Amino acid sequence: MFDTHAHLADRVFDKDRDRVIDRAFDAGVEAIVNVGTDLGTSRQSVALAEQYDQIYAAVGYHPHDAKAIDSQAWDQLVALTGHEKVVAVGETGLDFYRDLSPRPSQIEAFRGHIRLAKQRALPLIVHDRNAHREVLAILKEEQADTVGGVLHCFPGDVKMAREASRINFCLGFGGSITFDNSSALAVAESVPLCWVVLETDCPYLAPVPKRGKRNEPALLVHVLDRLSREHSSSREEIRRATTRNAYRLFKLNPSPTS
Repeated sequence: MFDTHAHLADRVFDKDRDRVIDRAFDAGVEAIVNVGTDLGTSRQSVALAEQYDQIYAAVGYHPHDAKAIDSQAWDQLVALTGHEKVVAVGETGLDFYRDLSPRPSQIEAFRGHIRLAKQRALPLIVHDRNAHREVLAILKEEQADTVGGVLHCFPGDVKMAREASRINFCLGFGGSITFDNSSALAVAESVPLCWVVLETDCPYLAPVPKRGKRNEPALLVHVLDRLSREHSSSREEIRRATTRNAYRLFKLNPSPTS
């Protein structure tokens, strides 16, 4: 398994981060992309990736923090993208649900992240909440298909999933597919496996049976198990396909067991 979206720099892991990472590897997670949401967590993601061979970093500003970007912070973020363990730009995108940054600031930051990803030939990790139309439009306008990426915690329907795949974007599915009456599960089981990757978004969105508790990469197995119960492919086929997709997405060499 490959956890394509974790936030292990979160302070809730400060007391047991190393044990959390060990549990992940013991549970069959073979690689993790740890995702930054601002300059500080992006730096922490790089530092963590330097400690562990199987952990990689993504650097960026979450749309909630778009208003905090200034020229100095941006220059430092750009510099981080040159690190050998940085495999993606993000988490970036639009959040028109909470609107913690003004929408113009979010849009400007999102376009800047896409252009940076293209300059560095890195894929994008995209957050989209209540902004489906705007996210897809900006990705197309900025020709993000040249680098591709993943729509993390995929929020849309099958029609949006197909449109995303046409512009070279994978669909990230996590704990929400284990929830009762999950619309995300219906999408995950309906789209071709070649576009599906798994994620935890830890410490958020813990899957059933741990819903409401702190999430961690070891719990990715519950996401895999839930998808395999509904999908026409076997559990092992899904594990192999989603893991291979993640290695391909981040331009990494797969392990011999993938």
